Amino acid sequence: MNKEGQIRIPSGCAISGIFSRSGSRFDGERIIKSISTMHDRSNGLGGGFAGYGIYPDYKDYYAFHIFYDSTAAKEECEKLLDRRFDIINLSKIPTRKTNRITDEPLIWRYFVTPLPTKLSESQLDEDEFTTRCVIHINTKVPGAYVFSSGKNMGVFKAVGFPEDVGYFYRLEDYEGHCWTAHGRYPTNTPGWWGGAHPFALRDFSIVHNGEISSYDTNRRYIEMFGYRCTLLTDTEVITYIVDFLLRKRGLTLEETAQVIAAPFWSTIEKKPPEEQEILTYLRNTFSSLLITGPFSVLLGFSGGIMALNDRLKLRSMVIGEKDDMVYLASEECAIRVIAPELDRFWSPKGGEPAIFTLNGGENHAD
Repeated sequence: MNKEGQIRIPSGCAISGIFSRSGSRFDGERIIKSISTMHDRSNGLGGGFAGYGIYPDYKDYYAFHIFYDSTAAKEECEKLLDRRFDIINLSKIPTRKTNRITDEPLIWRYFVTPLPTKLSESQLDEDEFTTRCVIHINTKVPGAYVFSSGKNMGVFKAVGFPEDVGYFYRLEDYEGHCWTAHGRYPTNTPGWWGGAHPFALRDFSIVHNGEISSYDTNRRYIEMFGYRCTLLTDTEVITYIVDFLLRKRGLTLEETAQVIAAPFWSTIEKKPPEEQEILTYLRNTFSSLLITGPFSVLLGFSGGIMALNDRLKLRSMVIGEKDDMVYLASEECAIRVIAPELDRFWSPKGGEPAIFTLNGGENHAD
């Protein structure tokens, strides 16, 4: 029989992030230690990490991390890559055997750049060319899935608890200036390697705690622009929404947040006229990209990190700052375990983004 106060009801999933404003690089052990304190928020059906700044020797090349179900899928995918990209380096992603991670697929890494002739023929910029190739592989090459495709960053994920996933991928061997992590507790979607977080497209990566009740509306809208949601989880669509708004529509991070977690009309009415006009435009123009349901999200990107809660703040998110370091997590314990003494500790308001960038960029965290 449980005594009063001994019953723990986790509100789904765990997320954590560490970011150095100065760009100082540190290995993956700190993010593993952080996310492991929230072990009970996940159930072993998915864990993962994203690291930024981890490939300085190949920083000008797209780093493709790919799962393969078979050698036949690998051969078919590599033929496609060879026709469209200059492959600078390829290798298996180093892993460590552990009985806590099983049934692993073939896991390979490729550093690539689009072939100039193919880029010229396509009349696309290299980001759009690469994005289309990633989507093509993930929808047209059976048994192959590109789960990471950014420059100087990489995603590492699997079916398992996050601390075991970090051990499996030997994250202590990587150093980056920004790390995010996720422990999954799937409620209405399957636990499988592709469905673990983070979800990434080029340098954008998302870890998410929550449930998207607007998923079908969001998915139908975003797929009109060439994206395809194939990974059997609602979180995937957030990554594509971010890419669409930031890259294709040229919105700022603040404006993107105001689309995803749009203020209520009653809130907009109280804003100054100029702000009312902007917020009204965003709500009307991108109404199908409003994400409803409880969520807390960490968006990693080249040069920074953004935290965002739903408008009602139905999922927890806390932030700590110490010197040039920023710590973000679902629970305070995940921050205190790696940074006991903080200069500032706070919780962002619902629907208001907390944005941190490398020195030289602006920070928005008030």
